[in-house]
Amino acid sequence: MTDTLTINTGEQRLATRMARGAEFLGSDVAIMAGAMSWVSERHLVAAMSNAGGFGVIACGAMTPALLDAEIAGTKALTERPFGVNLITMHPQLFDLIEICGRHRVGHVVLAGGLPPKGSLEAIKATGAKVICFAPALSLAKKLIRSGVDALVIEGMEAGGHIGPVSTSVLAQEMLPEIAGAVPVFVAGGIGRGEAIAGYLDMGAAGVQLGTRFVCATESIAHPNFKKAFIRASARDAVASVQIDPRLPVIPVRALKNAGGELFTAKQREVALLLDEGSVAMAEAQLQIEHYWAGALRRAVIDGDVEHGSVMAGQSVGMVTKEEPIADIIAHLMAEAATALQARAA
Repeated sequence: MTDTLTINTGEQRLATRMARGAEFLGSDVAIMAGAMSWVSERHLVAAMSNAGGFGVIACGAMTPALLDAEIAGTKALTERPFGVNLITMHPQLFDLIEICGRHRVGHVVLAGGLPPKGSLEAIKATGAKVICFAPALSLAKKLIRSGVDALVIEGMEAGGHIGPVSTSVLAQEMLPEIAGAVPVFVAGGIGRGEAIAGYLDMGAAGVQLGTRFVCATESIAHPNFKKAFIRASARDAVASVQIDPRLPVIPVRALKNAGGELFTAKQREVALLLDEGSVAMAEAQLQIEHYWAGALRRAVIDGDVEHGSVMAGQSVGMVTKEEPIADIIAHLMAEAATALQARAA
């Protein structure tokens, strides 16, 4: 009887803390799935939403036609809400926003930099809510003034493109200042429910996890890609190095392999083109982004985990097996509820 009461009390505390985020997302629990190129497609997104979380399609470099098909494919697999992540530097951003509007997508996540002029208004005109990434407090306040509906604060422990500050520091600095204004979702390095409980206690409306879901049964990632995750430890997930200060390259966190050396070589190649005046800076940066898209596809889809990019966050050491996404969410929620109950004792 006592054990049941304890569990119920912990679950009630968790539900109360997640209520704002879950209501905002339209999900059962305030856990967003990070948008991971090639991984966050219709099957994983639908499975995430069907399990009570919030799936997010990674548009990446998709054309409007491809995004149109992906959203339609996701809607065929779930009737639950899901979002679409759009990259701000995409040359057809406004066409992609129009596609989201046509499908009545309820939430659009903008990533990769400040939203271009008119993009927030274009998204809101479709009736969708706008979620943006804020890697610094000053930027978060600016985005809130601009009218965003929610923010994600993501630390350097995350996989893929990262900033320079850790999740724990960002949360301490930003949550007391902005959590009252809009729902804030914390991301980066979260692999267990105890961490989720901690950030909820600090004022977060919810969390975003990516690495933890890569090895979900429903993930289409190649078996080699999943095996690399299961075998890896936190220290295997390292950040890429910028070799030319003229070429602003956002660091990427991935598992150590020969692909990291290939990226260094690619930077040298692009820097040489800049020296020769063969390409403009915008084109140089685009070449870098195209490199990552191709390198990631080689690993995720083709299974070349040695030469492709195995993007992973430092929580990868907590990924120990392949399991259904519903089980992952259930484990996280149970851990979070137990932690909240223990703190109340």
